[in-house]
Parts: sequence; structure tokens; C-alpha cells
Amino acid sequence: MSDSQDSKETDRKRTATVSRQTAETEIELTLAIDGEGEADVETGIGFYDHMLESFAKHGLFDLEVDCAGDLSIDDHHTVEDVAIVLGEAFAEALGGKKGTTRFADRTVPLDEAVASVVLDVSGRPVCEFDGEFSQGSVGEFTSVMATHFARSLATSAGLTLHVSVAGENAHHEIEALFKALARALDDATQVDDRRTDTPSTKGEL
Repeated sequence: MSDSQDSKETDRKRTATVSRQTAETEIELTLAIDGEGEADVETGIGFYDHMLESFAKHGLFDLEVDCAGDLSIDDHHTVEDVAIVLGEAFAEALGGKKGTTRFADRTVPLDEAVASVVLDVSGRPVCEFDGEFSQGSVGEFTSVMATHFARSLATSAGLTLHVSVAGENAHHEIEALFKALARALDDATQVDDRRTDTPSTKGEL
């Protein structure tokens, strides 16, 4: 790739708009990686909206999500499909990942709870999860769907992701997880001014 092409890759605006329509959900999502933490989210699940807004705020991502899902059944398809679309948006917005930091590690507490996220924007989707949630649900959000969110995001964004949670309150545990994931993704997607190539000996991610 020429120097001018390298410059275009590292200087371009890292944004994406992704739509997904199935028999279970209809989603429109817009992401700006280099944002200000602004969020406009409507999924029909109040706690999920709160988590996605927190994700945007703490990652300094601008995020718009409009999801109409089959909530008369349960929250599964809505949580999963939004995570899939969010991951696709990250993958599209990052492009070839030239100049990015790639790796990150964040631990975030919330009162008695703590969550840790170690990730690699590797293009190889893996999610290892350690821990469990202290209550079965928070509002209309099923707690184990936080694990599924992480796995679905890792799969569609191409992340190697290691997550752990501990605590006594599921609200705190899940919120710490979303905040740690946001901070780690913010760190890993930062552009390192010393690097203009793809951070891999293979030459691509």
C-alpha cells in the first residue's frame, strides 16, 4: 500500500451505520468511535438502554440505536442482535485497523462489584467468561444476557475477549462489565501516532 493510501486509512473518520432486519428484530445503529460519549438508545428494555448509554459514555463513543424486537417472547433476540450489529459497526468503522493500539486491559469497580476485560482487536473471535451474576435479572434484562452480549459482540467485531465479574449485586456486576468493556475498547482502538501500519507481523488483522 502506498504512503498516500496509508494516510487515507489512518486519517479517515471511523464511523459506521449498520442495519439488520429479521423476523425477530429490526435494528438501525450508528457508531462513531472518535466521539464524545453521546447516546440515543431505544431497545425497549430499560436496563439495556442504560447499559448501552453507559458503554457510550465511558468509551467516548457516539452511539445511536433504534431496535424493535420480539419482547413479547423475551429479551434474548433484542440483546443478541443489538450486540451483533454493534460488533459489525466496530469492524466496519475500524477498517484495516492501521495505527491502532490493538490490545487493552481494564478493571472497573462499582461498589462491591468488579469487572475485568482483557481484549485484542485481533480479527479472531473468542470470548472467555469467568464469574456469574448474583441475581437472575435486573428489571426486564436477564442477567446471563450480559455474557451473551459480550460473546456476540466479540464474534461480530472479531475480538479476542476475556471477561470476569464478581460481586453481590447483578446491577453493579453488569454495569461494571459494560464500563470495563467500553474503556478497554476505547484504549484498544486508539491511534498510536508512532504507528502507521497494521499492528501485526502478518500485515493484517
